[in-house]
Amino acid sequence: MNKNFQLVISGVGGQGILTVADILGTSAINEGINVVMSEVHGMSQRGGVVISEMKIGDFLSPLIADSSADAILSFEPVEAYRILNKARRNTFVVFNLKPTPPPGTLAGDSYPDPAVLLEYMKRAGVNAIGVPALELACKADNLRGENMVMLGALSAVPNFPVSSAALESLIAAKFPKAKKNNIAAFNEGRIFAESYVNNLQ
Repeated sequence: MNKNFQLVISGVGGQGILTVADILGTSAINEGINVVMSEVHGMSQRGGVVISEMKIGDFLSPLIADSSADAILSFEPVEAYRILNKARRNTFVVFNLKPTPPPGTLAGDSYPDPAVLLEYMKRAGVNAIGVPALELACKADNLRGENMVMLGALSAVPNFPVSSAALESLIAAKFPKAKKNNIAAFNEGRIFAESYVNNLQ
């Protein structure tokens, strides 16, 4: 399998994006796969827009050109749509359906319906997977586990180079007191996304 994979992660501060990026990068390294990652762009504090680019495999530079990403993982619907310039046709865009409006939206701007954004993405030719992350986290009895749900959903994308076993192992090591619920949330996300991917075949 081709281990080269280009991933863009987006969202807003406070959603656990840095935690997920760390788990992804460390798990890849633990499996002997090279990783290069950009610094987080934007305000990483709660509410600020966050974008990070990660290349897994035989790469030297972390920056991802437009129309080059294999996948986009977004923790917020509008931020998924904003970063679509990085996608090419059939790129997988895995995004949380629950809005976390950036500060500009809170000031009075209208917020688009996530279901409408999902349709726009599909019309753009990408494989858009809208994940009900909060619902799945609650199903796993993990109200704070939306980021683990999203990580699990990403792991189901075809040709994703880091194994679920490596990700689960690091989740357990990183959160020993909450490993059961975090892994449960991860698996809920993976199962949800797998059903979408299987329907494509």
